[in-house]
Amino acid sequence: MRDGVDVHVHIAPDVVERRIDDVSLARRCEEVGLAGFVMKSHYTSTAERASVVRAVVPGIAALGALVLNRAIGGMNALAVEIAAREGARVIWMPTTDSHAEREHLAHQGPNANLPVWAKVEAEFNERGIKSGPVAALDEAGELLADTRLVLEVVAEHGLVLATGHLGREELFPVVAAAREAGIEHVVVTHPDFPAQDLSIDEQRELADLGAWIERCFTTPYTGKCSWDRWIDGIRAVGPERTILSSDLGQIRNPPVEDGLPLMADRLLDAGFGEDEVRTMAVTNTRALAGL
Repeated sequence: MRDGVDVHVHIAPDVVERRIDDVSLARRCEEVGLAGFVMKSHYTSTAERASVVRAVVPGIAALGALVLNRAIGGMNALAVEIAAREGARVIWMPTTDSHAEREHLAHQGPNANLPVWAKVEAEFNERGIKSGPVAALDEAGELLADTRLVLEVVAEHGLVLATGHLGREELFPVVAAAREAGIEHVVVTHPDFPAQDLSIDEQRELADLGAWIERCFTTPYTGKCSWDRWIDGIRAVGPERTILSSDLGQIRNPPVEDGLPLMADRLLDAGFGEDEVRTMAVTNTRALAGL
C-alpha cells in the first residue's frame, strides 16, 4: 500500500465525532508510508483545511473536497468555483441530501443499520431545521441547468467528480453528462451502499462509460453489503477501473490509516494478485489524486 492515497476519509474537525483529526492523520500517513488522503465533509468545504495540513505536514498530499449538500447551497456552481480556487480536488454530488438517500432513510425502521450522520439529520429535523433534497435532474429526467453548470466548472478546473449518494435514476445521466463535458475522472461512489444498490451489470455499464468504480472498506465492514458481493463487483469491473478507499473515520471503526491495508488483505485472500491490488490501491488512487 506504500504511496497509495485514501481518497475518501471522514476526519475531525467535523459535525460528528471522528476518530482522528486531519493533522494527526497526515502524520500517521507519513509514518506508515501512505502518500495522502482526500478530506470529506458532508457539510462544508475542506479545501482551506487541506492547505493548512499540507503546510504542517508537507510530505503528505492532504486534498480538499466539497459535497453538494444543502448546507453549501446544494447544486451550487459558485461554491464549486470557490472550492476549486482554494485548491479542492474532489467534488461530490449530494450525499445526505440526495433523493435516493432521503428515500432510503424514510423507509428504515428503528433498528436499521444507519450511518452516523443519519442521527444528525434526525436532530436537525426535530429542531425544525429542515431542508429538501438536492436534485440533479428535473421532473422530466433531464439535467438541471444548475447541474450542467457544476459539471462545466468541474471540467474547467480539472477536478474529480464523484457521484455521492445519487440513485441510479440520476447517476447514469450525470456520469454520461460529466464525461461529455470533458471531466476526466468520474468516480461512482460505493455502488454497494444501500441507497445506490447497483447491480453488477449496471456497474460494468458505468465503467464502460469511463467511470472509476469506488470500493469503500466501511460498506461491507459495517454490514451494508456482504464481502462476497463487494469482491464479486471488483472482479466484474476489473482492477483497471477500480478505486479502493476506506470511508473511515468513525470512532467505532478501525484506524483510518489501516483501511487500505485491511482491504489488501481481503483481496489477497480472495485470490487477487499483488500487482492487481497495488493497481487499485496505489496506481489508480494516485491518478485520481493528481499525483
